[in-house]
Amino acid sequence: MAVNNSLTKQQHPKPKFSVVIQQDAYKNLVNNTLGDPKRAQRFIAAVSSAVAVNPALQECEAGSILSGALLGEALNLSPSPQLGQYYLVPYKKKDKDGNVESVTAQFQLGYKGYLQLAIRSGYYKKINVLAIKEGELLKFDPLEEVIEVKLIEDDEIRESTPTIGYYAMFEYQNGFKKAMYWSKNKMLDHADRFSQAFSKNAVKGKNPKYNKVSFADFEAGKVNKDDLWLYSSFWYKSFDEMAYKTMLRQLISKWGIMSIELQTAFEKDETLLHEDGSYEYVDNSGDVIPGDNFSSENQTVIDVPPPNAESLDNNAEEEFFDNQAGA
Repeated sequence: MAVNNSLTKQQHPKPKFSVVIQQDAYKNLVNNTLGDPKRAQRFIAAVSSAVAVNPALQECEAGSILSGALLGEALNLSPSPQLGQYYLVPYKKKDKDGNVESVTAQFQLGYKGYLQLAIRSGYYKKINVLAIKEGELLKFDPLEEVIEVKLIEDDEIRESTPTIGYYAMFEYQNGFKKAMYWSKNKMLDHADRFSQAFSKNAVKGKNPKYNKVSFADFEAGKVNKDDLWLYSSFWYKSFDEMAYKTMLRQLISKWGIMSIELQTAFEKDETLLHEDGSYEYVDNSGDVIPGDNFSSENQTVIDVPPPNAESLDNNAEEEFFDNQAGA
């Protein structure tokens, strides 16, 4: 019987997204939404290419992929994982018994997408976010928001030097400036608090196969290769990129001017989009689908608190995240 089931699956494989997207219903949806046949054709080609290089994404429902990609298109952002403007993240939704109900794609904006939208708004003369390396920080005055650093000039040496914190700033066209600095330890505490899939410290599961090493040990490579599926969160795979996104969200949400596009991006970031235009914040305690490798492009899971989560404290720096789903 097991053999017959296997043969049946081989005889009726799941249609590729590039095939499904050519169905009249989907083609009509894209054409009606975009209103330009040439733009629709370019959009379908770009999304099909992004899906084709990500085996995990190919397991997702075509409608969820299309809905997320159409949002990205509406924001004039590229689906190319190399550009990092936004990601379509494979996500398994399970029922209360642990059975997989569906495999969908979640829309997640990258920090480069936030930068693009902010710059495009025309409000910002300057905007930047970067990691501060060991030995570079001389002083940061949070009252005057003035930072003194001596950056390592050699790019290769700087890249290999441990990160100790993160700095973000913007300046409006009228000269108004805002800046903030977080230590890496503060960022680790933030990730540990708001990500169900990330742990700053070592974790012991009820089942030993779910034991996780501390993030420090993970960074040091002290983790078994067979256990990498436990560390699929983007906080593990691209901690700096996740930190950049957090800094930009904190900075812009509290002090920045947001265009309609940027407001839309903030509202729908890290959501599951439906074909009727509605959206929901998925429970990121679910599973990302393992791909052929563990690159950030196909293993990104940015976990957030439920949108109705109660505030954990009155710290103003966490206020945005207590009221919005986002990291």
